[in-house]
Amino acid sequence: MRYVEELENIVGEDWVITKVEQKEEYFKDETAPPVHPSPNYDSVLVKPANTKEISEIVKFANKNEIYVFVRGAGTGLVGGAVPTKEGIVISLERLKEIELDNDNLMITVGAGVTLGEMLEVLKNEEVFFPPHPGDEGAQIGGLIATNAGGARAVKYGVMRNYVKGLEVVLPTGEILNLGGKLLKDNTGFDFMDLITGSEGSLGIITKAILRLYPSFGETATIIIPYENHHDAIKTVPEIIKKLGDLPLAIEFMGKKEVELSAEHLGEEWPITEGEAYIMLIVTGYGEEELFKKLEAIQELTKEHNALEPLLADTRKEQDNILDIRSNIYTATEDNTVDILDVSVPPSEIANFLEMIKEFEEKYEIEIIAYGHAGDGNVHPQILLKNGEIPQNYEEVKKSLYQKAVEMGGTITAEHGIGETRITNLSSGISKVELGLMKKVKKIFDPNGILNPGKKVENKHRTDD
Repeated sequence: MRYVEELENIVGEDWVITKVEQKEEYFKDETAPPVHPSPNYDSVLVKPANTKEISEIVKFANKNEIYVFVRGAGTGLVGGAVPTKEGIVISLERLKEIELDNDNLMITVGAGVTLGEMLEVLKNEEVFFPPHPGDEGAQIGGLIATNAGGARAVKYGVMRNYVKGLEVVLPTGEILNLGGKLLKDNTGFDFMDLITGSEGSLGIITKAILRLYPSFGETATIIIPYENHHDAIKTVPEIIKKLGDLPLAIEFMGKKEVELSAEHLGEEWPITEGEAYIMLIVTGYGEEELFKKLEAIQELTKEHNALEPLLADTRKEQDNILDIRSNIYTATEDNTVDILDVSVPPSEIANFLEMIKEFEEKYEIEIIAYGHAGDGNVHPQILLKNGEIPQNYEEVKKSLYQKAVEMGGTITAEHGIGETRITNLSSGISKVELGLMKKVKKIFDPNGILNPGKKVENKHRTDD
């Protein structure tokens, strides 16, 4: 296999993997099997120990115009880290630095640190990291590269809002240090913001400085059942406007998908009434403040045809409910063609869900839909039909994207473009913006080596 000796000279022979059975898990992610990109198993897997080794690998690859794919934990859903061409796959799993700075409310982490590992460090501190994209096995570098969101985005925003500093290896092998432990910095162009969410197409994130916040105290989870999605979604703007303080999370889901998820986990969904649910996680700095908010929510929801709510205030109950919500995709993955990730203005969610029902009838297809009600992020999940991909799957996907854009939305809110959305990119942005993206890619990556075919097409490479 080509260039193995050169890589062994950089990282040592123990950290260069060529056997298919040892690298197979590194060549796939959580994308639904029917649309998962085909990996190129001729690629070499390498596990560098530090930024310097990554820089040397990239310099070698750039000089020889070898493709480079950056690998986190593989929790993505759009094939963003799958090596679809022959090249070098760089795993960041050995970059495990963690340094907590309580005085500045910052934490410095290596790109290979998982969200769970970072949260464990913060567990007994009086600070917390607000974003929670879902899977705590996800690595910090990947969360930043995809600008991950999750349930808490409605109150605290996405990963971009917490990235205060980055160490990045550019496609030329140069090491770039951006930002720092600062809350204000108006110097130069904001390259840090550009790298965040670039899906490994502009540079390799090796280290990050993240902003923390003081712990918020008490939490409670309330599930509000409704007879239909329309009534459930129509309640959300009223909660946001009148509560006075945003809940930590506002999720919506249907009865079918949560019961499937609960069964998958060996649990039981705690509510039998209703066909649609709004789940809110509410915070307070004491029990009195917390329960005032919960009472206000119950009064508001009664005015919108809500059924009897369920309140979970113990940590175990809250964790079980959140676990069921978070595992809807896992529970239904084997029966899934594709899980989409559209974003619409929150006021349009109800209309978008009604349109999904119309599409189900029109195309004779089954779609379950759930997501983040507070920020307009809907996950339509297209299911198999009699164990097969429906013949009109592509038409349905394009129609869903078209409707989302017509409503003032976009084709992806948090999953990103990756490999599976690249052909749909032009339907979500203008020709001018797409042209600028291609020019930016060429400036950062003149030889087109980083993550080809992901985020933006590599049209400046003759072999693409």
